[in-house]
Amino acid sequence: MKIFVTRKIPQVGLDLLKQAGHEVAVSEFDRPLTREELMQKVAAADAILSQLVDKIDGEVMDMAGKQLKVIANYAVGYDNLNLKDAESRHILVTNTPDVLTDAVADHAFALMMAAARRVVESDRFSRAGKYTGWQPFLLLGQDVHGKTMGIVGMGRIGSTLAARAAKGFGMKVLYTDQKDNAQLDSEIGSKRVELNELLKTADFISVHVPLLPETRHMFSSKQFEMMKKTAVFVNTSRGPVVDEQALLDALKKGDIFGAGIDVWEFEPKLTPGLAELENIVITPHTASATIEARDNMSRVAAENIIAVLKGEQPPNLVKIT
Repeated sequence: MKIFVTRKIPQVGLDLLKQAGHEVAVSEFDRPLTREELMQKVAAADAILSQLVDKIDGEVMDMAGKQLKVIANYAVGYDNLNLKDAESRHILVTNTPDVLTDAVADHAFALMMAAARRVVESDRFSRAGKYTGWQPFLLLGQDVHGKTMGIVGMGRIGSTLAARAAKGFGMKVLYTDQKDNAQLDSEIGSKRVELNELLKTADFISVHVPLLPETRHMFSSKQFEMMKKTAVFVNTSRGPVVDEQALLDALKKGDIFGAGIDVWEFEPKLTPGLAELENIVITPHTASATIEARDNMSRVAAENIIAVLKGEQPPNLVKIT
């Protein structure tokens, strides 16, 4: 059967697909496909292995044809896929959870540490030859150990970050979610609170929610104004969860101490003015960018496709509600 891969991924997944006897076509472009290119290249595909930047709706699915059985997203998120269109066409959708949980949690902590201790700013300062000797007030940052971590979204990644914060840095953990995480609460003493309480109380706030209509601009001026002026805000979930103009204003006004973002509201474009600020650390959607995580994402995406094309339930079926 024919599988179209919208952009080259680590070889382990491609090899698995070929070993299963499938015809694998990989886009020759090392960039996101235009809609026209995507429409053309999915034609006659039995499976599509997509990237988070590929917007796939009913029109694209119909261009592939009625034989299209599965769209395997090379990501945890799947807001780039129209699930209702897939459901109405009896096309299964899969993702790659779990295998990148540790990598993203590590990156969120790295952003938090870098922003709190002004690591990137200090690096630029040093490279520019500005250091003339030790000074009592040079590049003062925020302590991390023993502070209060606020986690918005206590799923796999949020829970993993919570454990790192409590066990590794002796942090008190508050979180907001639809339900209690009783097991983790008993292990690390975390506590579920309402969002407003978390915003007012936490020293560090890390966001781990999916992009849904109700989470778009979940963080805007009102939320940043509630935070401590010493707070550090981190987002590794989805860019549009944050109103970037409001974040820019909060950082410029000193409503919060600093921020670290791995996802941007208008990727790949950054809100004008953010790049000029010293109190934000910005990475280009690389939270899962470890060799191990990306290899495993490739493997899992391939395993999902292989299962569906064999008529089996895929390991990571996205449930459409």
